[in-house]
Amino acid sequence: MNKSMSVALLIIGVILLAFGFNAYHSASSDISRFFTGAPSSKALWLMIGGVFVGIVGFLGLVRK
Repeated sequence: MNKSMSVALLIIGVILLAFGFNAYHSASSDISRFFTGAPSSKALWLMIGGVFVGIVGFLGLVRK
C-alpha cells in the first residue's frame, strides 16, 4: 500500500469518526438512548468504521 493511499484512509477514518460523534449527539440518538440506553446504530457504525479505517491508514503509514 503506498503512502498516499494510507494518508487518504487515515483522513477518511477521521472524517467518519467526526460524523459518528456528530450522529452520537443528534436528537435521534438522544431519543434512542432515552428509550433503549444505547445510542443509534448509525452513530455506532460510523464510529466503528472510522476507527477501523483510521487504524488501517495509520498502519499503512508506519509500515515499511
